[in-house]
Amino acid sequence: MAFRRRVRWLLDALDLRPGLSLLDLGCGPGVLLRALAASTSGVRAAGLDAGMERLLQARSAPTPAPLLRGDALRLPFRDSAFDRVLGAEVLEHLPDDAAALRELRRVLAPGGLLALSVPHVEYPFLWDPINRLWTALGGSPFRTGPLVGIWTGHERLYRPDDLAARVAAAGFEVLRVEEATHHCLPLTHFLLYGVGRPLVERGPLPAALRRRLGRLPPAPGARRGPDLLAPFRALLAAVDRPNDGAAVKKRRTFVNVLLLARRPA
Repeated sequence: MAFRRRVRWLLDALDLRPGLSLLDLGCGPGVLLRALAASTSGVRAAGLDAGMERLLQARSAPTPAPLLRGDALRLPFRDSAFDRVLGAEVLEHLPDDAAALRELRRVLAPGGLLALSVPHVEYPFLWDPINRLWTALGGSPFRTGPLVGIWTGHERLYRPDDLAARVAAAGFEVLRVEEATHHCLPLTHFLLYGVGRPLVERGPLPAALRRRLGRLPPAPGARRGPDLLAPFRALLAAVDRPNDGAAVKKRRTFVNVLLLARRPA
Protein backbone atom coordinates (compact mmCIF):
# COMPACT_ATOMS: atom_id res chain seq x y z
CA MET A 1 0.00 0.00 0.00
CA ALA A 2 2.43 2.66 1.20
CA PHE A 3 5.24 1.27 -0.97
CA ARG A 4 3.27 1.58 -4.19
CA ARG A 5 2.23 5.14 -3.41
CA ARG A 6 5.65 6.43 -2.40
CA VAL A 7 7.42 4.81 -5.37
CA ARG A 8 5.08 6.52 -7.82
CA TRP A 9 5.50 9.85 -6.01
CA LEU A 10 9.31 9.63 -5.96
CA LEU A 11 9.73 8.64 -9.60
CA ASP A 12 7.27 11.32 -10.77
CA ALA A 13 8.90 14.00 -8.61
CA LEU A 14 12.35 13.36 -10.05
CA ASP A 15 11.25 14.45 -13.54
CA LEU A 16 13.27 11.69 -15.20
CA ARG A 17 14.34 12.02 -18.82
CA PRO A 18 16.66 10.09 -21.15
CA GLY A 19 20.31 10.92 -20.61
CA LEU A 20 20.03 11.81 -16.92
CA SER A 21 22.16 9.99 -14.35
CA LEU A 22 20.57 8.70 -11.14
CA LEU A 23 21.81 7.21 -7.88
CA ASP A 24 19.48 4.88 -5.95
CA LEU A 25 20.87 5.17 -2.42
CA GLY A 26 20.12 2.07 -0.37
CA CYS A 27 18.96 0.18 -3.45
CA GLY A 28 18.51 -3.11 -1.55
CA PRO A 29 17.46 -5.96 -3.84
CA GLY A 30 17.01 -3.55 -6.76
CA VAL A 31 13.23 -3.25 -6.78
CA LEU A 32 13.20 0.48 -7.53
CA LEU A 33 15.89 0.16 -10.18
CA ARG A 34 13.77 -2.44 -11.98
CA ALA A 35 10.68 -0.26 -11.63
CA LEU A 36 12.67 2.66 -13.02
CA ALA A 37 13.88 0.63 -16.00
CA ALA A 38 10.30 -0.47 -16.71
CA SER A 39 8.86 3.04 -16.58
CA THR A 40 11.59 5.34 -17.94
CA SER A 41 14.05 4.47 -20.69
CA GLY A 42 17.42 6.14 -21.21
CA VAL A 43 18.17 7.04 -17.57
CA ARG A 44 21.69 6.03 -16.53
CA ALA A 45 21.06 4.59 -13.07
CA ALA A 46 23.36 3.09 -10.44
CA GLY A 47 22.55 1.47 -7.12
CA LEU A 48 24.47 1.54 -3.86
CA ASP A 49 23.80 -0.43 -0.69
CA ALA A 50 25.76 -1.36 2.43
CA GLY A 51 24.48 -4.94 2.55
CA MET A 52 26.10 -7.58 0.39
CA GLU A 53 23.18 -9.99 0.81
CA ARG A 54 20.76 -7.43 -0.64
CA LEU A 55 23.12 -6.67 -3.52
CA LEU A 56 23.40 -10.37 -4.33
CA GLN A 57 19.60 -10.52 -4.44
CA ALA A 58 19.62 -7.56 -6.84
CA ARG A 59 22.22 -9.20 -9.08
CA SER A 60 20.23 -12.43 -9.23
CA ALA A 61 17.11 -10.60 -10.49
CA PRO A 62 18.91 -9.31 -12.66
CA THR A 63 18.87 -5.58 -12.00
CA PRO A 64 19.49 -3.40 -15.10
CA ALA A 65 22.06 -1.05 -13.48
CA PRO A 66 25.57 -1.10 -11.99
CA LEU A 67 25.51 -2.06 -8.30
CA LEU A 68 28.07 -1.05 -5.70
CA ARG A 69 28.60 -1.81 -2.04
CA GLY A 70 29.35 1.33 -0.08
CA ASP A 71 28.75 3.61 2.87
CA ALA A 72 26.17 6.40 2.58
CA LEU A 73 28.37 8.55 4.82
CA ARG A 74 31.36 8.22 2.45
CA LEU A 75 29.97 7.81 -1.04
CA PRO A 76 32.45 6.37 -3.57
CA PHE A 77 31.60 8.92 -6.28
CA ARG A 78 33.15 12.13 -7.56
CA ASP A 79 31.60 15.52 -6.89
CA SER A 80 28.51 16.35 -8.98
CA ALA A 81 28.38 12.81 -10.38
CA PHE A 82 24.57 12.52 -10.63
CA ASP A 83 21.66 14.57 -11.94
CA ARG A 84 19.16 12.83 -9.65
CA VAL A 85 19.36 11.04 -6.29
CA LEU A 86 16.68 8.74 -4.93
CA GLY A 87 16.62 7.83 -1.23
CA ALA A 88 13.63 5.61 -0.42
CA GLU A 89 13.43 4.59 3.25
CA VAL A 90 17.17 5.04 3.85
CA LEU A 91 17.88 8.04 6.11
CA GLU A 92 16.10 6.50 9.09
CA HIS A 93 18.58 3.58 9.09
CA LEU A 94 21.70 5.77 9.25
CA PRO A 95 23.44 6.78 12.48
CA ASP A 96 24.16 10.27 11.08
CA ASP A 97 21.55 11.41 8.58
CA ALA A 98 23.00 14.94 8.46
CA ALA A 99 26.36 13.60 7.23
CA ALA A 100 24.57 11.47 4.63
CA LEU A 101 22.63 14.49 3.34
CA ARG A 102 25.87 16.46 2.97
CA GLU A 103 27.34 13.60 0.97
CA LEU A 104 24.26 13.51 -1.25
CA ARG A 105 24.62 17.22 -1.91
CA ARG A 106 28.27 16.68 -2.85
CA VAL A 107 27.56 13.98 -5.45
CA LEU A 108 24.48 15.76 -6.85
CA ALA A 109 25.12 18.17 -9.72
CA PRO A 110 24.10 21.82 -9.28
CA GLY A 111 20.42 22.10 -10.15
CA GLY A 112 19.95 18.35 -9.58
CA LEU A 113 17.00 16.87 -7.71
CA LEU A 114 16.84 14.78 -4.55
CA ALA A 115 13.71 12.73 -3.71
CA LEU A 116 13.33 11.14 -0.28
CA SER A 117 10.81 9.05 1.60
CA VAL A 118 11.05 8.30 5.32
CA PRO A 119 8.68 6.81 7.92
CA HIS A 120 6.40 9.29 9.69
CA VAL A 121 6.70 9.59 13.47
CA GLU A 122 2.93 10.13 13.68
CA TYR A 123 2.02 6.85 11.99
CA PRO A 124 -1.56 5.49 12.01
CA PHE A 125 -2.45 3.44 15.08
CA LEU A 126 -3.70 0.54 12.95
CA TRP A 127 -0.46 0.44 10.96
CA ASP A 128 1.54 -0.62 14.02
CA PRO A 129 -0.59 -0.79 17.19
CA ILE A 130 2.02 -2.88 19.00
CA ASN A 131 4.68 -0.17 18.90
CA ARG A 132 2.12 2.60 19.42
CA LEU A 133 0.80 1.06 22.64
CA TRP A 134 4.20 -0.04 23.92
CA THR A 135 5.90 3.34 23.42
CA ALA A 136 2.87 5.13 24.93
CA LEU A 137 3.56 3.09 28.09
CA GLY A 138 7.18 4.27 28.09
CA GLY A 139 8.80 1.32 26.37
CA SER A 140 11.50 1.53 23.73
CA PRO A 141 10.35 0.80 20.16
CA PHE A 142 10.66 -2.78 18.90
CA ARG A 143 13.37 -2.55 16.23
CA THR A 144 14.02 -6.29 15.90
CA GLY A 145 12.35 -9.54 16.89
CA PRO A 146 8.91 -11.11 16.39
CA LEU A 147 6.95 -7.95 17.30
CA VAL A 148 8.83 -5.63 14.96
CA GLY A 149 6.84 -2.96 13.12
CA ILE A 150 7.47 0.47 11.64
CA TRP A 151 10.64 0.87 13.73
CA THR A 152 12.34 -2.07 11.93
CA GLY A 153 16.07 -1.32 12.13
CA HIS A 154 15.41 2.42 12.36
CA GLU A 155 17.38 5.02 14.28
CA ARG A 156 14.55 7.56 14.13
CA LEU A 157 11.22 8.47 12.53
CA TYR A 158 10.46 11.92 11.07
CA ARG A 159 7.99 14.77 11.10
CA PRO A 160 7.63 16.75 7.85
CA ASP A 161 9.08 19.99 9.24
CA ASP A 162 11.95 18.09 10.87
CA LEU A 163 12.92 16.37 7.63
CA ALA A 164 12.68 19.64 5.68
CA ALA A 165 14.89 21.40 8.22
CA ARG A 166 17.56 18.69 8.04
CA VAL A 167 17.58 18.75 4.25
CA ALA A 168 17.78 22.55 4.16
CA ALA A 169 20.64 22.54 6.69
CA ALA A 170 22.62 20.29 4.31
CA GLY A 171 22.44 22.99 1.63
CA PHE A 172 19.39 21.97 -0.38
CA GLU A 173 16.41 24.03 -1.49
CA VAL A 174 13.29 22.18 -0.35
CA LEU A 175 10.65 22.20 -3.11
CA ARG A 176 7.84 19.96 -1.81
CA VAL A 177 6.97 18.04 1.34
CA GLU A 178 3.95 15.73 1.50
CA GLU A 179 2.50 13.05 3.77
CA ALA A 180 1.14 9.79 2.38
CA THR A 181 -0.98 6.76 3.36
CA HIS A 182 -3.34 6.95 6.32
CA HIS A 183 -6.01 4.27 5.76
CA CYS A 184 -4.83 0.71 6.37
CA LEU A 185 -5.72 -2.70 7.75
CA PRO A 186 -4.90 -3.50 11.40
CA LEU A 187 -1.29 -4.58 11.92
CA THR A 188 -0.42 -3.78 8.30
CA HIS A 189 3.30 -3.28 8.90
CA PHE A 190 3.65 -6.38 11.04
CA LEU A 191 1.74 -8.60 8.59
CA LEU A 192 3.43 -7.34 5.43
CA TYR A 193 6.95 -6.73 6.72
CA GLY A 194 7.39 -8.66 9.96
CA VAL A 195 5.75 -11.83 8.60
CA GLY A 196 5.26 -11.47 4.86
CA ARG A 197 8.62 -10.22 3.64
CA PRO A 198 10.72 -12.86 5.47
CA LEU A 199 8.47 -15.56 3.98
CA VAL A 200 8.85 -14.12 0.49
CA GLU A 201 12.59 -13.47 0.65
CA ARG A 202 13.84 -16.38 2.74
CA GLY A 203 10.92 -18.66 3.56
CA PRO A 204 9.85 -22.07 2.26
CA LEU A 205 7.13 -20.73 -0.05
CA PRO A 206 6.97 -22.14 -3.60
CA ALA A 207 8.70 -19.97 -6.21
CA ALA A 208 5.43 -19.25 -8.04
CA LEU A 209 3.81 -17.92 -4.86
CA ARG A 210 6.88 -15.82 -4.02
CA ARG A 211 6.61 -14.19 -7.43
CA ARG A 212 2.94 -13.47 -6.77
CA LEU A 213 3.79 -11.82 -3.48
CA GLY A 214 6.68 -9.76 -4.85
CA ARG A 215 6.59 -5.99 -5.21
CA LEU A 216 6.89 -5.95 -8.99
CA PRO A 217 4.39 -7.31 -11.54
CA PRO A 218 5.37 -10.49 -13.38
CA ALA A 219 7.56 -10.11 -16.45
CA PRO A 220 5.73 -10.10 -19.80
CA GLY A 221 5.06 -13.65 -20.89
CA ALA A 222 5.68 -15.12 -17.44
CA ARG A 223 3.49 -18.02 -16.38
CA ARG A 224 1.00 -16.71 -13.87
CA GLY A 225 -1.23 -19.57 -12.81
CA PRO A 226 -4.25 -19.05 -10.51
CA ASP A 227 -4.07 -16.05 -8.22
CA LEU A 228 -5.13 -17.49 -4.88
CA LEU A 229 -4.47 -14.13 -3.24
CA ALA A 230 -7.00 -12.24 -5.38
CA PRO A 231 -9.55 -11.83 -2.54
CA PHE A 232 -6.87 -10.43 -0.23
CA ARG A 233 -5.64 -8.07 -2.96
CA ALA A 234 -9.21 -6.85 -3.46
CA LEU A 235 -9.56 -6.20 0.26
CA LEU A 236 -6.29 -4.28 0.35
CA ALA A 237 -7.35 -2.22 -2.65
CA ALA A 238 -10.69 -1.34 -1.06
CA VAL A 239 -9.05 -0.23 2.19
CA ASP A 240 -6.32 1.65 0.35
CA ARG A 241 -8.56 3.51 -2.11
CA PRO A 242 -9.41 6.44 0.23
CA ASN A 243 -5.69 7.23 0.50
CA ASP A 244 -5.88 8.73 -2.99
CA GLY A 245 -8.82 11.01 -2.17
CA ALA A 246 -8.64 14.68 -1.27
CA ALA A 247 -10.18 14.13 2.19
CA VAL A 248 -7.14 12.18 3.39
CA LYS A 249 -5.08 15.39 3.56
CA LYS A 250 -7.12 16.39 6.62
CA ARG A 251 -5.88 13.39 8.58
CA ARG A 252 -3.22 13.72 11.27
CA THR A 253 -1.39 10.40 11.00
CA PHE A 254 0.48 9.01 7.97
CA VAL A 255 2.92 6.25 7.13
CA ASN A 256 5.41 8.29 5.08
CA VAL A 257 6.93 11.72 4.69
CA LEU A 258 7.88 12.49 1.06
CA LEU A 259 10.27 15.29 0.10
CA LEU A 260 11.65 16.79 -3.09
CA ALA A 261 14.66 19.12 -2.97
CA ARG A 262 17.13 20.74 -5.36
CA ARG A 263 20.83 21.46 -5.04
CA PRO A 264 21.07 25.20 -5.83
CA ALA A 265 22.77 25.97 -9.13
